[in-house]
Formats: sequence, C-alpha cells, structure tokens
Amino acid sequence: MSVSPTGPLSGLPADPNAPQPARPSVLSLAIKEKAALYAAYMPFLKNGGMFVPTNKPYKVGDEIYLILSLMDDPNKYPIAGKVAWITPAGANNNKAQGIGVHFPADETGQRARLRIEEILGAALRSSRATHTL
Repeated sequence: MSVSPTGPLSGLPADPNAPQPARPSVLSLAIKEKAALYAAYMPFLKNGGMFVPTNKPYKVGDEIYLILSLMDDPNKYPIAGKVAWITPAGANNNKAQGIGVHFPADETGQRARLRIEEILGAALRSSRATHTL
C-alpha cells in the first residue's frame, strides 16, 4: 500500500481540516444622520475609529474590513482596521452590542477620519453620550 502526498503541489486536494489563514471579516456600516455618526465615531483612538453594532464575536486585535457609508456622501470608505473595543451583550447603561474598529494610519483611514470630522465639526466637542464613552 502506498501513500500519496496531498496539497497544492501534488494536484490532489489539501487536507480540508488544516488550519486556514484567517481572513478579515467584512462589515458594512451606513450612517444616515449626524447624530448617529456622532454616537459611533471614536475620536479618542489615535487614528480615529468607528463603533460598529454587531452580535458576532470578535477579539481585540482582530482584523476587520469595514465599508463605511456616510449620509449623503456618494463615496464609500473601505477601511482595513482592527478591533480596538468590544461592547458585549448586556453591557451597562443599555449600550449597544458591537465593536470599535480602529482606523489604520494609511491614506484610507485618514481620508475617512477627516471626512467624519468635517461632517461633525463643532459637535466633536460635545459632551453627549456615545456608544463607547
């Protein structure tokens, strides 16, 4: 009895139980109004960030691919960020369950952050409660 190799070089299928490299989750978030943007934006993160409501389990540091739509802006903002915040189900003060996605320091993260801060303007200095702090 002979054993044949499997995998990409053998022409035979690889072991389906072998661990696969983790691919970032893709999440989509459409912000329809300024109050919702204010509540979701995380200006205290170094590069800015966005709270994304979700009941999927994530860990801090997980890579996330976020497709962000902002109100009447026809542009979509694709952001390859990382989970920096987790609000679990049943959190205090009835906070929405979800994750905070930290924007990257690259051009896509900066573009999204600048556009959000342009929309929010003076509201950034408000003391109103948000989804995070």
